[in-house]
Amino acid sequence: MGILEKIFGKTKESNEMSNVKLAVIYYSMGGTNHQLAKWAEEGAKEHGAEVKVLKVPELAPQSVIDANEDWKAHVESTKDVPEVTLDDLEWADAIIFSVPTRFGNMPAQMKQFLDTTGGLWFNGKLVNKVVSAMSSAQNPHGGQEATILGLYTTMHHWGALIASPGYTDPVQFTSGGNPYGVSVTVGQDGKMVEDVEAAVKHQAKRTVTIAEWVKKAN
Repeated sequence: MGILEKIFGKTKESNEMSNVKLAVIYYSMGGTNHQLAKWAEEGAKEHGAEVKVLKVPELAPQSVIDANEDWKAHVESTKDVPEVTLDDLEWADAIIFSVPTRFGNMPAQMKQFLDTTGGLWFNGKLVNKVVSAMSSAQNPHGGQEATILGLYTTMHHWGALIASPGYTDPVQFTSGGNPYGVSVTVGQDGKMVEDVEAAVKHQAKRTVTIAEWVKKAN
């Protein structure tokens, strides 16, 4: 075992295939968080997970969407992505959320969906779900961490288990270093500033691995 493997705790077990069911739930206007969700899907599937990529319902009026060409184009290009339902939450062993920040908070679209989970919460259907989150903003310190931590507050009420990436892999130091979850800056040209693909895949694999441990313990 090399020095990096010793530092970051990589073991042979981390490469074993899982039978975890993962829901990657996102909201996206310009496509950034949809791309993060797709990378998470790839990383989780590499670890053997069964994955659903799902979007939360849009709340903005169509007239507002139509007035923004990038937003309109993204909505059209992802029209075949299924919308998340409460059944998907019950199905999943693990959940990864991907959202932009809105003044340091999650978007209303994601919050509205989470606010419908009271019945599942009341009946204990969300207990021990393994969850993780990612975010984006137009500035390096534009509220990504606050958004992720705010989303985790809801997860604590669920009784879910937070699978943050921490500094469990060297890739964390080359992608912005956010220990709570991958965050990325989006430039004025709509492109991601940091190279976070590998970090997203690491976070997805870590989430699936922890979910597998939980399944084996039950």
